Amino acid sequence: NHTTVVEFVLLGLANSRRWEITLFLFLGIAYLLILLGNISVISITLTNNFLQTPMYYFLRNFALLEITFTSTFLPSTLYSLLTERKTISLPGCFLQMLLFYCLGTCTLFYMAVMSLDRYVAICHPLHYPAIMNSRFCLQLILGCWAVTFLLMFPPTIMTVQLPFCGPNVMNHFYCDASLLLQLSCTDTGFIEELMFIILIIILPGTLIVTAVSYGCIIVTILHIPSSAGRRKAFSTCSAHLVVVMVFYSTCIYRYIRPAQRGGKDSDKVLSLFFSVLTQTLNPYIYSLRNKQVKQAL
Repeated sequence: NHTTVVEFVLLGLANSRRWEITLFLFLGIAYLLILLGNISVISITLTNNFLQTPMYYFLRNFALLEITFTSTFLPSTLYSLLTERKTISLPGCFLQMLLFYCLGTCTLFYMAVMSLDRYVAICHPLHYPAIMNSRFCLQLILGCWAVTFLLMFPPTIMTVQLPFCGPNVMNHFYCDASLLLQLSCTDTGFIEELMFIILIIILPGTLIVTAVSYGCIIVTILHIPSSAGRRKAFSTCSAHLVVVMVFYSTCIYRYIRPAQRGGKDSDKVLSLFFSVLTQTLNPYIYSLRNKQVKQAL
């Protein structure tokens, strides 16, 4: 005899009230910085005539994506830390999972597109206006969304249709697909294999594009005759690479592995790194450190 699950219990990030308050303050400040930083980027790139270039077009879309991505789980996480409410309804869990994975996957494609844009701008400056025209930029953005939904929608819908009739406790702070599969009372082997294959395509695939682009950029920077110019370019490039390395390393270790290894406390720490820490740094690393953006501010 089984009882149909109508809600899930998310154990969250802390076991004691003191740690919950501490984490609430930390994550609240992080969320505020994410909102302020990205809203500033969107506002400046929309209103300043000197920032109407492909690079800032991508950064504006990236900033909007980051706000949406973090808003899928951070408000509910903050609410649970403040009120100690740990449950989430079945439809709410499925919706959060769908948005989290689709928006998170689109973030990977956006990062690859932005690195490609920087490669063309630095390595082929004379051809940049012709290649990165407004039509091609729009096609790249729409392509990111189209590929994301084509890859992520089928396994997500298959997960939503699974029956849940046993334990309903997840050791996480958001609805994680790998943990949901473990809680289903039917065989989920096909979905697990499908998601693993999709993640193998997405994570290493976008990482290769990003790594090759930055590799070519670094080679071009080495040929700059001015030492001051090289230092400035390396400073910007190294900051981008640090964020990319943190994001990809935590994502790869967290998701490209057997699903049964999920549910550990270390998984929640890794998730905080790629879903909160890098999102907090991105608007300041990619945009607000830029000389043109500082002048616009």
